[in-house]
Amino acid sequence: MRTHTGEKPFKCDQCDYAAAQKCQLDAHLTKHTGDKPYMCGECGFRTTAKRDLSRHMSTHTGYRPYTCDQCDYSAIRKSSLDRHLKKHTDENPYMCWECGHRAATRMGLTTHMRTHTGEKCYKCDQCDYSAPKKSRLDRHLAKHTGWKPYMCGECGYRTNRKDDMSIHMRTHTGERPYKCDQCDYSAARKCHLKTHLAKHAGQL
Repeated sequence: MRTHTGEKPFKCDQCDYAAAQKCQLDAHLTKHTGDKPYMCGECGFRTTAKRDLSRHMSTHTGYRPYTCDQCDYSAIRKSSLDRHLKKHTDENPYMCWECGHRAATRMGLTTHMRTHTGEKCYKCDQCDYSAPKKSRLDRHLAKHTGWKPYMCGECGYRTNRKDDMSIHMRTHTGERPYKCDQCDYSAARKCHLKTHLAKHAGQL
């Protein structure tokens, strides 16, 4: 009934936080204590919440259930897919004053601005590599670990990314899902179609 009444009897004794359920207060208190009881057996990642560990574990299994129906993107979380889908629509309210690039989120614009400033805040702890995005650093780190869980059953090609494997498999299936709307051209990769369309636009 507290969801209807708004009653929050469980108070934090260190800040103004209050919760309707004791388990919510217990989870909150770990922020003050720094206690992270949930640990990943693969890499040692620790977290305060069991659900966060479940999400983290999908980075090892490669399970990315939320897929974009317009490109090769896939995500672990629905919120990430929702954010990505805005790139395919006109919902990009944040504009770069340097080049006019538009982003769906403020964080997306902040990340984009690093292409102008040259800022690379994500540092590799094993070499001098640095990157403007965490996703690029994660991709780089796989080179150090050699972790490539995805293997092609046709030719033995291995990769650490599920979307790379999907693209690779098209070399065997011949699938070319990206179609030109001005001629008969089709491509296995979206970037190849973009290059082709630029020819129609007279940009190449």
